[in-house]
Amino acid sequence: MITLYCAGPAYGLPEGSPYVTKTEIHLKMAGLWYEKVPAHPETSPKGQLPWIDDDGIKVADSTFIRAYIERSYGVDLDAGLPKAQRGQAWAIERMVENHLGWASCHFRFFDDDNFAKGPARWFDGMPGEARADAIDGLLDTVQTTLKSVGMGRHSPDEIVELGAWSLNALSEMLGNKSFMMGHRPTSVDAIVFAMLAQILTPFFDSPLRRRAEALPNLVAFAERMMAGYYPDFAPEVRVAA
Repeated sequence: MITLYCAGPAYGLPEGSPYVTKTEIHLKMAGLWYEKVPAHPETSPKGQLPWIDDDGIKVADSTFIRAYIERSYGVDLDAGLPKAQRGQAWAIERMVENHLGWASCHFRFFDDDNFAKGPARWFDGMPGEARADAIDGLLDTVQTTLKSVGMGRHSPDEIVELGAWSLNALSEMLGNKSFMMGHRPTSVDAIVFAMLAQILTPFFDSPLRRRAEALPNLVAFAERMMAGYYPDFAPEVRVAA
């Protein structure tokens, strides 16, 4: 059995990490049995979640995990898609992970209320001074990362606009389809849903969330994916026609 090392449920979502969610949905799409085990990023071969252990074979990073799953188990999560759509799916995935994700990260870590009830709670078991040092270290690391990728060099209002441009692009590409590439889910739907779920969760408030809520087809898409892959977290989900 594959062991999926994860962050665990958080913020009213089945998983606190969008990248773990992406991998978990890929495992479900592939029809593979797996066990989820909460873990710290430090346990990973690459110092980040998710990572998997498949009978001693350790693979880290959601993109490389997908490649391993497809190669090792003879599945194609994009079966039926022509080359052009596969290219589009890759471009969408990069936009979501390397652009929209960083915009979302800013409002998770640098909105005081969101940080206090979210990432700051990771250190609740530590004594006072050590906890304060750990929180400061985390914020410094995230700020350095956001600046290195460019997102952290902009004002909050500019970050909202950048994130909104990605959300609008997703909305336009989705249109009236059920899923990003058509009327059945493919690999890219996993990360689009995972990131939207993190942005849309009522647990956190942000201007980016309000921009997403103003795009009904994205909200319906997120509800549809939640109902399909995590029905226990969507007991009253509305599935759009």
